[in-house]
Amino acid sequence: MDFKKSFGEKLKRLRKNKNLTQEQLAEMIDIDPRNLSRIEVGSSFVKAETLEKILKALDVTTEQLFANDHIQTSGELLQDIDKFLNLAKNNPKKLEKIHKLIRFIVHYNQANHILILCGHHPR
Repeated sequence: MDFKKSFGEKLKRLRKNKNLTQEQLAEMIDIDPRNLSRIEVGSSFVKAETLEKILKALDVTTEQLFANDHIQTSGELLQDIDKFLNLAKNNPKKLEKIHKLIRFIVHYNQANHILILCGHHPR
């Protein structure tokens, strides 16, 4: 299954677990409900700026949102990452989006780790 479709299905499942409609979540994260629909079916992907809003609205961590529902070996994960990068290598805009998402995830996790070490539990 491709990453966008897998991510969209996970997002939809998390949204439904919170008993939210697409319209409600879209309003909470300040996007058009049609865009959320496209993300959930895997025809579009969430922008880096919207990702933090989704995490807060659904009260989930990046690990929960991006965790695979099936276990993959490190080698399989690296192959998938390599495949995505190869698909985007001739498209500077796609590479920039990938870079922004990776930076966001790394910085968000570092910030949460520091808060936890200081005795705070981020939401």
